[in-house]
Amino acid sequence: MWLMSRYILSELLKVFLVTLMGMTMVLLLAGVTQEAVRQGLGLGPILRLMPYFLPNALVFAVPGTILFAACSVYGRMSAENEVLAAKSLGVSPLAFLGPGFALAFLVSLGAVWLNDIAASWGQRGVHRVVLQSVEQIVYGMLRTQRAYSTSQFSINVVDVQDRQLIRPTMTFHPSGGDPLTLTAEQARLELNPDKTALSIVLDDCLVDWGEDWTGNFPGAMSYEIPLTMAARKGGGSVSPSSCAMQEIPQRVEGQREHIQALQQQYAAASAYQMLAGDFQGLAGRSWKSHYLEMQDAQKQLFRLHLVRWRRWANGFSCLFFVMVGAPLAIRLRNADIWTSFGLCFLPILLLYYPLLMYGLDRAKCGVLPPYFVWLGNVVLFGVGLWLIRKVMRY
Repeated sequence: MWLMSRYILSELLKVFLVTLMGMTMVLLLAGVTQEAVRQGLGLGPILRLMPYFLPNALVFAVPGTILFAACSVYGRMSAENEVLAAKSLGVSPLAFLGPGFALAFLVSLGAVWLNDIAASWGQRGVHRVVLQSVEQIVYGMLRTQRAYSTSQFSINVVDVQDRQLIRPTMTFHPSGGDPLTLTAEQARLELNPDKTALSIVLDDCLVDWGEDWTGNFPGAMSYEIPLTMAARKGGGSVSPSSCAMQEIPQRVEGQREHIQALQQQYAAASAYQMLAGDFQGLAGRSWKSHYLEMQDAQKQLFRLHLVRWRRWANGFSCLFFVMVGAPLAIRLRNADIWTSFGLCFLPILLLYYPLLMYGLDRAKCGVLPPYFVWLGNVVLFGVGLWLIRKVMRY
């Protein structure tokens, strides 16, 4: 029995590791290339991005490759009547499935860790590399497209000569105010790593701030832009999806305190307006913005609660994929690897991913509790038990 389990486990590991290496390389190159094209990165930043993209590539590759390994090995064994031969000798089919389930369980634990690393260390590393490469990115985009823009900042030039921007026009879009426009004869960009800012040195600058202020600045003028504003990937604060699981309790507590402070602030403001008889102010625009701010704070708390449930559910999808794929491959008795894999992956594609996306969408809004992201895994678990029962009677 031990020899058979060791044989099955070695076959699974060989197919899994070889397929994982190939799939990971494809996904890694695709992810880095997409980010490089979108951000306009050079060779240096691309090489620095690769370690940070590796965990993310593994997150997507591991579930598919463990399913492929199970379908390949168990499908071939069933097609060559190895399962029937063992069953005729009194060996239970569970003895065949056991090594696959054990391997899938261990891989699932590793996948949970990979999900955590990819979402925290990986995303933050990519963001840091992009921020440090902002100067190169902006110059590259201006040379090729004569324009560069983010959600808060945009720049257009007539030409770029070496490091000089010819006739640049820069526009800043502050929230809730008039745009600020700077127009100059020439300008150059300089990265200021100490202040984490991008400095723009302008010659003979014209400043236009709508109805508030307009003026000319002859000679050289320096203006600093925070890197988080100049980079296309925004955000100063860490989003819930980029938090490590060990950070979640502290972030949840902080978010609850923030919501409580907002509630107290709005309660005091409404009480003051009621005492002052300003009932019209209670229905004004300011309260609409207060409502949206409170709603956003609640959504942040829902997303923080969701993080750990989501990562454990994503990681353990490996186990439930094998619970469906392995017995189904035995039932199909098809030696063709790709046919067996396609027929096993089809029910997973139709069941698991729609249920996962539904659970994620509803849990982010607070409509459903966060553990509903396990709904797809639970359904696959039921289907897997039914298929195992069929194999036992095979």
